[in-house]
Amino acid sequence: MEVEPRLHFINVADVPWTEVIAQLHGERRVSVHEKFLEWNAKRMVVLGRYDPHVVIERHGHASDHLVYVLDGELLVGDRPCPPGTLIILELGATFGPLVAGERGALLFEVWMGDPRPVPADKEEYLALLKAKGIVRLPNPAFTKPDTAPKHADDGKDLSRRDRTPASAAAPASRGPGLPSAG
Repeated sequence: MEVEPRLHFINVADVPWTEVIAQLHGERRVSVHEKFLEWNAKRMVVLGRYDPHVVIERHGHASDHLVYVLDGELLVGDRPCPPGTLIILELGATFGPLVAGERGALLFEVWMGDPRPVPADKEEYLALLKAKGIVRLPNPAFTKPDTAPKHADDGKDLSRRDRTPASAAAPASRGPGLPSAG
């Protein structure tokens, strides 16, 4: 049975901010907050707010990912991304580390499928945090929207070998987990 295509409107003011990543920078808690505008098996769409200087590991995702910088600045590796920058991260590519600028960053992000992060080098990330005196806190617990797929491995990063195009092989467990790496 085919489902009728939908036309749907979401007002960002109606969607609460959800803390998804937390760090300690000295005594200051620094976070990533997201508004889940759409989250289903086909896509995830968020408005993301990165606090100043938050650091996210170099990573990819289990699907294509678009990031549009609305405000502030995001450093991606050594590339400054001011407002107006579109970052296209295809399945299999990695980017980062991601570091929010002095005023933080406001991002519009879209994943075309499974948004789970695939860390590029966890040891490299932990060494970077240590060098900057940053303490990585456990990912804050939150409730996914009712439309988001639920999976036994939610909250887990995928390994690089788990990230394959859907046309090549279907992952053993598809579906969004907790966005832990931006």
